[in-house]
Amino acid sequence: MKNGLGLKEVNILTYSPLTLAYIGDDAYDLVIRTFLVNQGNMQVNKINKRANSIVKAETQSKMVRVIEPILSDEERAVYKRGRNAKSASTAKNASVNDYRRATGFEALIGYLYLLGRYERMIELIKISLEDIGEL
Repeated sequence: MKNGLGLKEVNILTYSPLTLAYIGDDAYDLVIRTFLVNQGNMQVNKINKRANSIVKAETQSKMVRVIEPILSDEERAVYKRGRNAKSASTAKNASVNDYRRATGFEALIGYLYLLGRYERMIELIKISLEDIGEL
């Protein structure tokens, strides 16, 4: 992807955790929507409703609790940077703790995505969704 887009090499660790969460939010959303579309043709509003229930902060917070014990030290550090980041936005439909854990999760997903570690990203998503009964 980097070659196709002509992207320059950047040290991902120099990105703010909120920048990682920004791209991670979309990468995670795309994975979930791709998975749901692959389950078979259905009405778009049904796909969207299901996707929204999976990508919300409360669900991501549950997912983090599942995968945190299996994160590498590097992944855990990225997650914690995201979780502890001071965001200008606030939780709309989630507790502050769920929102912070979700931001950490999205930062981790963004980090893995930008590094091209797609298999690890998908592995963590699948493990956690299976554990909380969403797959």
